Amino acid sequence: MIIFRKIKWKNLLSTGNYFTEIKLDNKDSSLIVGENGSGKSTLLDALCFVLFNKPFRKISKPQIVNSINGKDCVVEIEFDTNNKSYKVIRGAKPNIFEIYQNKELVNQDAAAKDYQDFLEKFILKLNYKSFTQIVMLGSASFTPFMQLSPNDRRAIIEDLLDIRVFSTMNGLLKNKMLENKDNVVDKKHSIELDNQKHEMKLAYLNTLKEDNRLKIEKYKNEKQNCEFDVVNYTSIIGADTKAVNALQSFVANKTKTEARMKTITKLESKLESHITKSGDDIQFFQEHDDCPTCKQAIDLEFKNKTLDNLSDGLVKYKDGLKELETKFLVEQKKLNVIQEHQKEIANLQIMIATNNNLINSKRDRITEIESEIENIKSSKSSSKKEELDLKTLENSLTQKKDELKSLLDDKVYYEVASTLLKDTGIKTKIIKQYLPIINQLTNKYLSSLDFFVNFNLDESFKETIKSRHRDDFSYSSFSEGEKQRIDMALLLTWRAVAKIKNSANTNLLILDETFDSSLDANGTEDLMKILQLLEDVNLFVISHKGDVLQDKFMNVIKFRKDRNFSRIVN
Repeated sequence: MIIFRKIKWKNLLSTGNYFTEIKLDNKDSSLIVGENGSGKSTLLDALCFVLFNKPFRKISKPQIVNSINGKDCVVEIEFDTNNKSYKVIRGAKPNIFEIYQNKELVNQDAAAKDYQDFLEKFILKLNYKSFTQIVMLGSASFTPFMQLSPNDRRAIIEDLLDIRVFSTMNGLLKNKMLENKDNVVDKKHSIELDNQKHEMKLAYLNTLKEDNRLKIEKYKNEKQNCEFDVVNYTSIIGADTKAVNALQSFVANKTKTEARMKTITKLESKLESHITKSGDDIQFFQEHDDCPTCKQAIDLEFKNKTLDNLSDGLVKYKDGLKELETKFLVEQKKLNVIQEHQKEIANLQIMIATNNNLINSKRDRITEIESEIENIKSSKSSSKKEELDLKTLENSLTQKKDELKSLLDDKVYYEVASTLLKDTGIKTKIIKQYLPIINQLTNKYLSSLDFFVNFNLDESFKETIKSRHRDDFSYSSFSEGEKQRIDMALLLTWRAVAKIKNSANTNLLILDETFDSSLDANGTEDLMKILQLLEDVNLFVISHKGDVLQDKFMNVIKFRKDRNFSRIVN
């Protein structure tokens, strides 16, 4: 319950630069009187302005500041609720908006709108429409419940039944559902992009692996060919080396052969010398019978014998020379063969050297190939990085799919909750429970006001009003006095319901010119009887009928306009 303690204001409408203060809790009932324009209805505007930043009557906010002073409009109100004391200060020119809780200023870091929401939702737990429906019944500027739209009627009753929280929850839920929808779209889009990335990365990785596999296979084949060539060249070198070694045994005899040829040549030279000398000697003995030196005759027997010996010797020399020439030719042939073998050895050695070079080249290539293969294998680190990236992407995809599943699960929950929080859901069930009570109370108060009809609100908050003769009526079909009785009955009903629910219950009730319009004497008496039965209510009645009503109230507050400024007089 909200217990309003006091309110004061200055430079508000016709009030001057001094505070007008009214205690809101010290008397059970108060009559506020004064001439037209004296400022007696300013209380309503002050209340609505300080709590909701708008006057009760149809006055623009700039017009609320006293036109003479033109500044320093301030309204202060003090009240208790939820075992805490509050003070709200609101002003215009300059703008002021302060909320004190237990004399401590409430944090003002939030925007003014949020600050106002905090006041309405968490402290008052009332908005402007609900406040005016249960606290005030006013003049022509006030819109009674029955003249509100169905949506506004619903809002009032939801406040009274303390079920606006479901509307708030539904509003929050709608935001959550929109957020969920956006998140689902974003998550699906993100998953689609990641799937594309995954396919591209996987294709690239497979291509990379296949390229590396083909390269390694090609290099391995080349290495195998090189190794085969090395074996082949080694085999050829072995055969050539074996051939060289075999030929070397023949070449090793070259020195001996040359020595023998040299010996033969020397012997041939000696034999040729002997042949020449023997020829000369034979010629000498054939041509000379006498010794040329001593001039003695040469013995014929000696001559013949000598010639025979010389001829025999010449023949032997010539035979020996022929034999040496034959031997020389033999040795020459041997030397020629050896020289041929030497040429062959040289060719084989060239081939061996060439093949050795080829072997070295192949082995170098094998080393290069092995290095290339290792480079490719080591380059797998890049593929490993790609695999790691792919794994990371797969993990991210799994996580995002889980998140999407969670979002879709949330969507289902939100849809179920939305069904429950819609006007046709939980709220309707609660309203259905209270509609009979509302209708019962309304009809009770109407009867107390000598207005005997059967008033009924349905779930759409449309009225059905039946007379005793079961004739159907609508609110608009009644006279102003009858409408006023319905408005008063509903006001009292809302207060009773609020008290039951302890939702919007307050000590304050203000009636503005309610007794001045269409109520006759009987209606006035009936209304006063009802008002006197209200418990824990501080009643303020604003009226022109001070002379008629004065004795019916415990306190009278009189407003007077003095020098264009309104004030309270004793």
